[in-house]
Amino acid sequence: MTETTSEQRRPRAIIDSIPWARLPWWGFILIISGLVIAYLILADSNYNATFLFLVEGAITTVRITFFSYILALILGLITGIARTSKNPIIYTISTLYVEIVRGIPMIVLILYVAFGIVPLLVTFTNWIGSLGLGIGSGTALEPFFFGLTQYSIRNISMELRGILALGFGYGAYEAEIFRAGIQAIGKGQIEAARSLGMTYFQSLRFIVLPQAVRAVLPPLGNDFISLLKDSALLTVLAVSELTQLGRQRRASTFRVFETFNVVVFLYLMLTLVLSGGVRYLERKMKIED
Repeated sequence: MTETTSEQRRPRAIIDSIPWARLPWWGFILIISGLVIAYLILADSNYNATFLFLVEGAITTVRITFFSYILALILGLITGIARTSKNPIIYTISTLYVEIVRGIPMIVLILYVAFGIVPLLVTFTNWIGSLGLGIGSGTALEPFFFGLTQYSIRNISMELRGILALGFGYGAYEAEIFRAGIQAIGKGQIEAARSLGMTYFQSLRFIVLPQAVRAVLPPLGNDFISLLKDSALLTVLAVSELTQLGRQRRASTFRVFETFNVVVFLYLMLTLVLSGGVRYLERKMKIED
């Protein structure tokens, strides 16, 4: 038994004894691949034209990701706190939202929000405005209520619908992250804060949430990167993000490899930059802690 164990450890010891065996070769391969694509973009006219065409899509992708994530964080924080509530109504509504949204594929949710919920909200807004016209007629409030009746479904861009859909969808996942972070904080700290005269929300704000955010920062960062990649699903709404422009470029030039090599290159650059930013925030918060 001892001989078998020593024989199993021997290959590992041999690998450890080789200086270059533990180098991050995956990183070197990524860097070399990125340099090759960057060289082709600078030297090859087809790659250069494709890159210039897709840059606007990359900017749109970043914009969609940022605003969707802000919405997801707001919804997630509110729902996560509600999921820890002892009020049965608040707990039931928040849990229903989380379970339903997490059980629907993201692409289906995007289509449902864009072509179902958003038109319904526009109709509801127009109905509220029509009621307000009678109430505010002849007063300073009339322009406000009149403006509510002027909304049309055509005024809501597909990009905005996609942002609402992604934020609404990822809000359910962020809610579970926040809930786990809040519940990881010892109840004794909350009880101590309450004994000092703090209200429930004051104890959340000053005691629980500052600690919970530090604990949940890594999964929140991972979801930010996942949201960036899932923004490609908005191609079903014909939003001019990176993937959609890549499809348009491929259809117009029939240059598949040049187009999608640049698309992959841009996505990798964005995700690597975001990953580095998340790691920096983690280290900074640990130092400050």
